[in-house]
Amino acid sequence: MDHTQHDERPTGTALTRLAVSATLHCLTGCAIGEVLGMVIGTALGWPDLQTVALAVALAFVFGYAFTIGPVMRSGLALRAAIPVALAADTVSITVMEVVDNAVMLSVPGAMDAGLGSWLFWGALAFALAVAFVVTLPVNRWLISRGRGHAVVHAHHGGGHADGDGEPAGDRGGHAHR
Repeated sequence: MDHTQHDERPTGTALTRLAVSATLHCLTGCAIGEVLGMVIGTALGWPDLQTVALAVALAFVFGYAFTIGPVMRSGLALRAAIPVALAADTVSITVMEVVDNAVMLSVPGAMDAGLGSWLFWGALAFALAVAFVVTLPVNRWLISRGRGHAVVHAHHGGGHADGDGEPAGDRGGHAHR
């Protein structure tokens, strides 16, 4: 899809591809924080509520960090990159974390299974997969309205797309939320 104006938004397949990319990027940051939080809380024998709180906090930290770095590399100072990351990621990370943790808590015995258990790791992988499926249409809707990941793309080449639907210049480590 060829964009001729900065405010023209992707539609159809290009929009879906951008939403998939954004959701995978969000999933990566969330998964790192989530896994780290679950591992720390489980290893320390913390109750479910404390473990989930740590996992959610770390998911937000890693999710925002995965956007702030590339946005800063595009030329924004940290002070300007932080609001971009907050605008781009807050809804996506929130939805992903609510779904992921609800699924994890709903699997009987998963939180108490321990780090050496297939139940723990299988439930966590399943929870993250469900979170991806639920968050994808949310990100697609946000991007279609110039919100979420679209905010990040305003700082990466003005949101133009090249022939394959990927925003121009948005390969190789740029934020995809």
